[in-house]
Amino acid sequence: MNKETITPPLGGRGASFAPELTIRNGVTDIDFYKNAFGAVEVMRLNNDDGSVHVAEFFIGEAMFHVHEVMQNPAKFSPEKHNGGTVTIGLMTADVHGVVARAIAAGATLVSPVTDYEYGFRQGEIRDPFGHHWQIECRIPPSPDWKG
Repeated sequence: MNKETITPPLGGRGASFAPELTIRNGVTDIDFYKNAFGAVEVMRLNNDDGSVHVAEFFIGEAMFHVHEVMQNPAKFSPEKHNGGTVTIGLMTADVHGVVARAIAAGATLVSPVTDYEYGFRQGEIRDPFGHHWQIECRIPPSPDWKG
């Protein structure tokens, strides 16, 4: 068995997540992720009609994929059910700025940026494909917090 890998684990911690976000069929424009989060598209496979089959992005060292709906009924676009099963957390030093850029790029605000007593600043948006993103950073917890 060959133990070499093409892509070493990211972040120096031996493992990393690479979520695959399902989008509806026929989508040709996935620039939202570039415009909202500064994502870098490193690979894309298009269908014959020019729509996206799969694309790979990086936000910093974090990789994720965008993939069109396939025959597997367990994988669906969140638009189909007006919601999904996961919220993607995106850690950033500029929560307000990223939320504002996401909204300008076509996201919908779900929850405004709020400082929580347990030590997080968080705001939630829904991207144009129905995926929920929690934009967040750590802040000092409130001295009154008893967590």
